[in-house]
Amino acid sequence: MAHTTMRTPSPTYDFVVIGGGIVGLATLWSLLSLRPGARALLIEKEPQIAAHQTGRNSGVIHSGIYYRPGSFKARFCVAGNRSMRAFCAERGLPHEVCGKLIVATDASEIERLDALAARGEQNGIAIERLSLAEAQAIEPHVRCVAALRVPSTGIVDYRLVSQRFREEAEQAGGEVRTGVRAVRVVAGDPQVVETPQERILARHVVNCAGLHSDHLARQSGVSAPARVIPFRGEYYELAPGQRHLVRGLIYPVPDPSLPFLGVHLTRMVDGSVHAGPNAVLAFRREGYRWADLSVRDLAEIATFPGAWRLAATYWKVGAAEALRSLSKARFVESLRRLVPDISAESLRPSEAGVRAQAVDRAGRLVDDFLILSVPGSTHVLNAPSPAATASIEIGRYVAETAIYGREPDAPPVASGAPKE
Repeated sequence: MAHTTMRTPSPTYDFVVIGGGIVGLATLWSLLSLRPGARALLIEKEPQIAAHQTGRNSGVIHSGIYYRPGSFKARFCVAGNRSMRAFCAERGLPHEVCGKLIVATDASEIERLDALAARGEQNGIAIERLSLAEAQAIEPHVRCVAALRVPSTGIVDYRLVSQRFREEAEQAGGEVRTGVRAVRVVAGDPQVVETPQERILARHVVNCAGLHSDHLARQSGVSAPARVIPFRGEYYELAPGQRHLVRGLIYPVPDPSLPFLGVHLTRMVDGSVHAGPNAVLAFRREGYRWADLSVRDLAEIATFPGAWRLAATYWKVGAAEALRSLSKARFVESLRRLVPDISAESLRPSEAGVRAQAVDRAGRLVDDFLILSVPGSTHVLNAPSPAATASIEIGRYVAETAIYGREPDAPPVASGAPKE
C-alpha cells in the first residue's frame, strides 16, 4: 500500500507564516524588520505567491473613507495608504496617486454621499465636494448630480509589491517555500505545522491562509468566531479603443449595509480599465467560474447556520447580483449609471477574483479585520479589501503580536456592524 513518508521535523523556527498572499508576505517582512536575525519561514500551498485575493483585485490603494472610525479597517487603511505609497515610491515600484470620484447618480443618493463625506472627515481624509461640472472636468464622461473627490486614492500592482516583500524578506534571511500546504497546527512547545511532506517546528505560527484561514484555525483546535464564505467578484475590461471613457477611478455611492462597494470603474497601472466587481456566492473557496464546484465547500456553507441567516437577510441583493453575473446587459446597465457612453461592445470578460468574507453564526458579515491571538499562534481570520492597501500596517501589527505575545493597542473588533 502506497504511503507518504513524512520527513524528520526541521530545526525549530522562531516564526512560521502560513499563506503567501500580500498579508502573509508583509508579516514575514515585518517580523524580520522587527527581529533581525530571526529564523522565519513562510509556506504557500500554490506554486507561486499572490495567487488568489492578492493577484486578482483592482489594484487600488484605498483612502479609508468607507470604514467605521476607530476600527481596524479605518486605522490600518488610512495609515496603509501612506505607508504603501511610500514603500512603492522608495523602491521605484509602478504606482500612481490619481484620486477617485464617488458619484451620486440621483438625488436619493445625496444623503448617503454626505454621510460618507462626514465619515471620511472623521478618519482624517481630505475630501472635495464637487458639482456635476466640477466632476466632469476630471472625468468628462461621468454622469452624476454630485460627487466626492478623494485625492489620496491610488493604483498599484499588488503582485509586484508582494514580490518585493518576498525579496527583501529573503535578503534579511527569511525563507519562502511554495508548493507546501499546511494541514494543521499542533499546539505545544514548540508548535508543529503539519504538511503532507513534513512537520515544521516553530515557536510561533501565523495563519494568513486567506480563503482557508478558518479551516486551518479549526483544524488546529482554535475556536474561530466566524466562518469564511467565498464571494466571487467578476470583472470586465474596457476595449483599448474605449479606455478614454475613464481617466481614473469612478465609484458609486455604496450600500451602507454591505461591505461591498458596488460595481465601479478602475484604471490600472498598465493603462487598462477594469469594470467590476459584482459579488456572487462562489461554490468553491477558489471558485473563479460558475462551473467551479466543491461538494465539501458547499456542504460547509449549507450546514453553517450563519449562511442561512445571511441568505434570509440579503436574498434580494444576492439574487440581483446573480442575475447581473448571468446577464452582461445588467452589468452594462450598472456601469452606464456612472458612464452612459459605455456599451456592451465596449466590454470584454476579464479575470475574476474571490473574496474571503467572514460571517458569524448570527449571519452578520464581519465588517472589520478579524485577528485572533492564542498562545503560540496568531490567526488572521478576516482580511478582505482594503487588506492589500493596509498590508504593511496589518503585517506590523501581527508581527508585534507574535514577537511580544500581546495585541498592541488593539481596537475592539466589530462583527457585522453596518456602516452608518
